[in-house]
Amino acid sequence: MIEPLLKDERFLEDVERARCEQDRLHLWWLGQSGFLIHWRKSCLLIDPYLSDSLTRKYTSTDKPHVRMTARVVAPEKLNFIDVVTSSHNHTDHLDAETLLTLRQANPTLQMVIPEANRSFVAERLNADAAWPIGLDDGTSAGVAGFEFTGIPSAHETVERDEAGRCKFLGYVIGVGGLRIYHSGDTVGYEGLSARLRPFQVDVALLPINGANPERRVAGNLNGVEAARLAHDAGARLVVPCHYEMFAFNTASPAEFIEEAERLSQPYRVLQCGERTEPIGANKL
Repeated sequence: MIEPLLKDERFLEDVERARCEQDRLHLWWLGQSGFLIHWRKSCLLIDPYLSDSLTRKYTSTDKPHVRMTARVVAPEKLNFIDVVTSSHNHTDHLDAETLLTLRQANPTLQMVIPEANRSFVAERLNADAAWPIGLDDGTSAGVAGFEFTGIPSAHETVERDEAGRCKFLGYVIGVGGLRIYHSGDTVGYEGLSARLRPFQVDVALLPINGANPERRVAGNLNGVEAARLAHDAGARLVVPCHYEMFAFNTASPAEFIEEAERLSQPYRVLQCGERTEPIGANKL
């Protein structure tokens, strides 16, 4: 089992120290595609998976979800969260055990989702269907000091509902003069980098586990593709994610690192539970 760099009380102590620095943006990797972002008095959780629900669900099946990395923190300890996202309906991005506990710990919690998934989200979380804030391709919403804009993701195609709304979204998140792009699960598709370039992305958070048909799950960018997307989109920094959570669906960051260095693309490989931060206004 891989141990996070910081976990439980040590992780929470690091968050508390960061929250005292009001004019700096802080970002932690929570494993899989989960990130915690703090800016001034606002805290955002992106696609958190902080349970063992999938490991239990697939025990004794032909597709066991054996956890590789220990959990960073219990969701009930995160009682300072203002907004949480789900990029799509897969459990590692919309985990009822994590999200129900977060709502109990944060009574005023807001949630950003793809509008196409509203009914599914409400049913899974036993929530009022009017509660989540729904986005679609190109639409935006300001929530708790963060500005979210929806960007289509392809897992492994750009899927839309009968009304033409995207079921898989990435989000460009504007905060503190910076723009962070979290793709959710996606492969590359024609036009994605062009869609991102006008945002002048400061940090791109991209999956690197790839698309291996033998896994029998929808695929993502691999490490080489993630580095190239960040480079083509003009991202000032790229952070890889969606690996070292489940043994059957992971990848080494080695190819990502090699390609980022070949392209002179700035990158940062975080350990689970580790923090990175932009240094000063509009600089990384």
